[in-house]
Amino acid sequence: MKQFGRVILAAVLASSVAMPMPAAPAAGNPAVHKTVSHFRGVPTFANSTLADIGTFDDPIVREAAVEGLGRFNGAVVAVDPNTGRILTIVNQKIAFGDGYIPCSTIKPTVALAALEENVITRDTMLRVRGRKYMNLTEALAHSNNEFFEQLGVRMGFDTVSKYARLLGLGELAGYNLPEEHPGSFPMAPPVHGGVARMSSFGEGIQITPLQLVSLAAAFANGGTLYYLQYPRTAEERTNFTPRVKRQLNIEALLPEVRDGMLAAVLYSTARSSYISDDAQALGKTGTCSDNASRQL
Repeated sequence: MKQFGRVILAAVLASSVAMPMPAAPAAGNPAVHKTVSHFRGVPTFANSTLADIGTFDDPIVREAAVEGLGRFNGAVVAVDPNTGRILTIVNQKIAFGDGYIPCSTIKPTVALAALEENVITRDTMLRVRGRKYMNLTEALAHSNNEFFEQLGVRMGFDTVSKYARLLGLGELAGYNLPEEHPGSFPMAPPVHGGVARMSSFGEGIQITPLQLVSLAAAFANGGTLYYLQYPRTAEERTNFTPRVKRQLNIEALLPEVRDGMLAAVLYSTARSSYISDDAQALGKTGTCSDNASRQL
């Protein structure tokens, strides 16, 4: 989205009636986006703009978001990660909903926690199967569940939870957005799979598109978690002022995470998002095999 003359970040959520193939890019710097593009099975379709009020959205960003989502039944949230200003929300009913399991989009958060806690470095090799080992870059690129399950077990539920909550999970992401829901975050390890599955798949977590885009914006801008603001009147647009929720001391760790997300786009699970551009987006796929779930 370099052509918009600003850094844009979008979270996309789409629904399918069968197991999807990983195909969604995520956060990065300087240009960041998430999308869902391929499914194994039959995706669901809808007019995702039907009930939207987009009068005060950025028209160029909204047009691109609608075009990118296409006929898929999903939602797009685009923000400026350097201010927290929401530029468009496509399918506002879903975007302001209760939230969905994050699937593998939880992995960058777990990676950041493991780096900060000195559980691993970028070069640490963990055995993921038989004689196969991976470092963090490869594990993020290939979205390897075993690697992140090991990280979750090594850190424990309380530590993983601390970092997830610092990045905004389980709380409202927006400022003065009455339609927003806070999602949910477990108070104890999930019964199914415990902290291991929570760290690889997001088990027990309900994340909203607004929380996801807020988290990814902090990864993009170097660690500032902004309150998301959605100016919907001329006065609000004129008087817009960024509001900082938390300043996170994570900038020194972000290159290690971004390398894995770039690798995902260049040759692995998010490769369908590759663009031959100087402002190459970084990515992280998240797919769910439960027919009742959404894919991020």
